Amino acid sequence: MAERTQRRIAYVDWMRGFACLLMFQVHGYDAWLNESSRHTQLCAASQLGGTLPAPIFLVMAGFSVALVGDRMRHRGATPAEVSRFTMRRGAEVLIWGLLFRVQEYVLGLPGAPWTDLLRVDVLNAIGVSIMLLSVVTWIASLGLAPSDTRFGKRLRVRTAILAVVTGALVALAAPPLWTTHRPRWLPWFLEAYINGVHIYDKPQPYLFPIFPWAAFAFGGLAAGIFLLSAWARRNEFSALSCVGGAGALLVCLGLWLDARPQFYAVYDFWHSSPNFLLIRFGIVLALVFFSYAWCRWGLGRLRFNPLIEMGKTSLVVYWVHIEFVYGRFSILRKGAQTIFSATLGILVIFVAMTALAVVRNRLRGRGLGPLAFWRRPVRAAA
Repeated sequence: MAERTQRRIAYVDWMRGFACLLMFQVHGYDAWLNESSRHTQLCAASQLGGTLPAPIFLVMAGFSVALVGDRMRHRGATPAEVSRFTMRRGAEVLIWGLLFRVQEYVLGLPGAPWTDLLRVDVLNAIGVSIMLLSVVTWIASLGLAPSDTRFGKRLRVRTAILAVVTGALVALAAPPLWTTHRPRWLPWFLEAYINGVHIYDKPQPYLFPIFPWAAFAFGGLAAGIFLLSAWARRNEFSALSCVGGAGALLVCLGLWLDARPQFYAVYDFWHSSPNFLLIRFGIVLALVFFSYAWCRWGLGRLRFNPLIEMGKTSLVVYWVHIEFVYGRFSILRKGAQTIFSATLGILVIFVAMTALAVVRNRLRGRGLGPLAFWRRPVRAAA
């Protein structure tokens, strides 16, 4: 069991590291390529690959909530304690997201508008999604008696079902909330969390509102609960194979649904479509099986793995690399590079972020006492 637990954590970290790698390439090419290089098949493939990092991070956030909740309950924590801990963890990520916007605003002065402080970035989406997951896990526990011998199983089943239903509703509600039924009565900085409108007259596709992005986290929670079930622990390979197979089926289902007549007044496949979300969620599930196999039988077994190192500290990697790609400290002149020079820049970013991750992982827990408040585990009930 100890070996399986370590491997499970390894493939989750590998997934986050892989998301970082995809993020480097799409951000690097987007920031550095000159105009002529942007109209190439490589750039188009880069942009397509860039649709996966955020879903991976959000699905893995949902999986982590399932993992932490499972561990805490085995140590005696009540559902309310688990929900409070999860809520606090989500609030932590949201605070880091807000602080990141402050950093970007300060470094962007004097040209940065103050409204950039309230942009809904991916860290904001992850933080809010985790907080919503805590609410779902708490609601699922209502009416269940901890003294019931089947309490744990019933709680997992109810949580998984509620997560799937809520995620589906979030995904289905996104298109009208982006177009025909926008909550225009809300202040723009609150509406931005619903549809990413920010200060503009329509939602911006580069932002990360709750609708539809939180749906990935709900799906990750359901998948995590399945993979942490007693049967999945005993039959790890079969369970991961089921996840990968389900991912392939979801991709086919999303493509089939997209080919059918749509009932939305305005249908935007690439930005708010539930079908595209379903396809990406299916791809992420398939990648979960691939990452498991890679970490068990492939090069992921090596003692040093750059993707696993970055996956362990993906928040720091995300935070720092942005400044060296898009920010004032960009290592290359933006909008002026060929594919060759931009690729070299991406390689430099990859090596630098791997080194940063290694140092951060080796120093984890040292000299960060004031921040440890957010990492203290909830005390188990007596």
